[in-house]
Amino acid sequence: MFAAGDRVAVAVSGGPDSVCLLLVLRELAPRWNLHLSVAHLNHHLRGAESDEDARFVQQLAGSLGLPCHLSAVDTLQPPAGRPDNLEQAARRARRAFFASLRSRGLADKVALGHTLSDQAETVLFRLLRGAGPPGLAAILPVTAEGLVRPLLTVTRDQVLDFLRQRGQAFREDSTNPDPRFARNRIRRDLLPALTRDWNPSLPCILAHLADLARDDEAFFATQIEAVAPRVLGGSPFGPLLDTVALSRLPLALARRVLRYAISLAKGDLRRVEFHHIERLLALSKSSQGSGSVDLPGVRGIRSFHQILLETPAPPRPPYLLDLVPPARFAPPGGCFEVQFSISEDWTAPECVYNDSSAGFGSAAVSHRLDWDSIPTGLILRNWKAGDCYQPAGSDRSFRLKELFAAARVPSWERPGWPILCLKDASKDCATSRSETIVWSRRFGPAAGYAATARTRRVLVISEFPVDTESNRRPAAS
Repeated sequence: MFAAGDRVAVAVSGGPDSVCLLLVLRELAPRWNLHLSVAHLNHHLRGAESDEDARFVQQLAGSLGLPCHLSAVDTLQPPAGRPDNLEQAARRARRAFFASLRSRGLADKVALGHTLSDQAETVLFRLLRGAGPPGLAAILPVTAEGLVRPLLTVTRDQVLDFLRQRGQAFREDSTNPDPRFARNRIRRDLLPALTRDWNPSLPCILAHLADLARDDEAFFATQIEAVAPRVLGGSPFGPLLDTVALSRLPLALARRVLRYAISLAKGDLRRVEFHHIERLLALSKSSQGSGSVDLPGVRGIRSFHQILLETPAPPRPPYLLDLVPPARFAPPGGCFEVQFSISEDWTAPECVYNDSSAGFGSAAVSHRLDWDSIPTGLILRNWKAGDCYQPAGSDRSFRLKELFAAARVPSWERPGWPILCLKDASKDCATSRSETIVWSRRFGPAAGYAATARTRRVLVISEFPVDTESNRRPAAS
């Protein structure tokens, strides 16, 4: 938890657990070469009582000769009828306070006073809410954010004995008996009853369950990191899951990969439960190759062998542009740019389109059109339902939807798909929706408009991938 020379801010609320932690670390600091300070955040939740807590902590720090970092937040108000949300808001405020101590160079680590009793209550609480192994890991002894919990193997009774032996005063939180808070009901009623009536070792058993779950999740984290490059891809629209690669994973690992992918998409796993993962897993196994599931804060959309995890976002706007080469255009939300130029070299390279086997990207593309065969101006627009044309080299017309299906173009890429049409000279760009398509992305020039050996001037349409952060394959962490 600590390295020699660490600056450790001890988070002290004034309650028995944090006061005990401060005294213990004060005794051990010389031996471990720790530089201690005290940190206290006044939530203003209990009026004058909260202010008294802050004064008590400040005086305690002074009596020990330690610097004290005091801060305060505005009163936190939970939504009506949801008092538990107040705990979440207070926890977020504390985390932000601790992060600020580290970012300002005031602490390398922040020590918290959670005990084995807190761990047991948390595991039981999460069991009752239906948590799986990741949730049962509960309170972590050490976190990536620099939080450490030295008392996590110590019971609350041991803490109280320690304080009584030293005659050390502490503060009592008057909200602890409040039955509106689920954790209070577990602490005061449920866990004591189970311990008394079923197993006196239950708190230790629950804490050991957290240890086992944490070790299992640490192992699976390494497995996710190993398989993520095969299963997960990035796109401007969100993380992409390869259903074929996912199907080859053991079920326990596949479920965890799905959880990891959801966390990439929405930034957390709040409100994501077992049945959500199972619905997404069922979508990945579906033989239909299409469909969707709505999850908390994210939507899974299946198209062929891929699932896009899409977070709510404004719809991509349609576009309709009067195209005059030379020009370049990047479709909204796309990961590529299309460039249009005029050349007198009809031998410009043919289309070179290289689909990635995982469907996560493409190489540069180039198409050639006979510029002199175009009788009017051009309109560049996005695909719309019903579009059809006859690609050069084919013997009939196709609906774009047919070509999409044959080329396995995912459904989320289709709305912004670039189409080049002849401009109706009798209409302006804002209203023209010409049906004469002369080119489509990937599928190339229309019959009668492709450049040949007799072409004098060539309209070269080139596509290049855009290197954006959102288009990179995410890495596991």
